[in-house]
Amino acid sequence: MTADLIVVAVVVGLGAGWLADVAMKGGGYGLIGDLLLGVGGSMVAGSIFRTLGFAPNGGWMAMVGVAFVGAFVLIYAQRMLWHTHA
Repeated sequence: MTADLIVVAVVVGLGAGWLADVAMKGGGYGLIGDLLLGVGGSMVAGSIFRTLGFAPNGGWMAMVGVAFVGAFVLIYAQRMLWHTHA
């Protein structure tokens, strides 16, 4: 991953984690856990898309889209599969 893609993944992941904490009360790992899940999901999604040959070469908006989708999917999966109580 390039430096700009890592920065976008971290920033978007933090934003997605914060939104998940605000929107989906209960069932998460708290604010810090949701932030980490968001960052992890956005980085994993960026890596998967690049490995599959769908690198987000469309500029910043494409990178933000890929990172947000990855963060959302990971946070949503955590909420649906592992019912924890913060």
